[in-house]
Amino acid sequence: MTIQPDSPKSPTHRRLVLVGIAGLAGLLVGLGAIYAVTTLGRHSGDPTCRPALATARRLAPLVHGEVAAVTVASEALRLPALTFQDASGAPKKLADWRGRTVLLNLWATWCVPCRKEMPALDTLQAELGGPKFQVVAVNIDTRDPAKPKAWLKEIGIKSLAYYADPDAKIFQDLKMIGKAFGMPTTLLVDPAGCEIASLAGPAEWASPDAVKLVKTALSENAARAVSR
Repeated sequence: MTIQPDSPKSPTHRRLVLVGIAGLAGLLVGLGAIYAVTTLGRHSGDPTCRPALATARRLAPLVHGEVAAVTVASEALRLPALTFQDASGAPKKLADWRGRTVLLNLWATWCVPCRKEMPALDTLQAELGGPKFQVVAVNIDTRDPAKPKAWLKEIGIKSLAYYADPDAKIFQDLKMIGKAFGMPTTLLVDPAGCEIASLAGPAEWASPDAVKLVKTALSENAARAVSR
């Protein structure tokens, strides 16, 4: 007797196809879970970031008015090792500001909302910048590195130090952990390098609402530093 191969329309063939699809789907889900654990798990649920989470909860009632779009942290998340350059091209990293509360801002000259909020960030740095706090504004223009420097000078930015990442890797690193969706992107980071709050989009950072938000974070961080 000659055994004929299953027809593409036979019940046996359809069952084999369905089993194969189910197996592939299971494999993809498993790989996704492994990726999430190995990539995101390295930074989320960090016990040393619990103070930042407590600070975030204290800030929640202040999220209104000019900072209504801010999202306070809902998990203990340490940010990855973000790297960029200073004005001279020397390497810098977010960890260089350990011990300070940081407002990390990603901006570009092609981003109209970024350009609009830059003077407010400059004012915030002038008012609160010092040993305990700094606005770290990182430009991610990938063309003509002289352009953002010239533009900042043109509009009279004086208090912000210049930082840049011409490869825009810092944006991709934050996107990988779900903290960068568009421009501008801003994160409030505690002295241990943990997320307190984030914002996708612009804000009036020199407004009383924003200043109160940042000052409250600073006082919370200072109180915890004294208690340790």
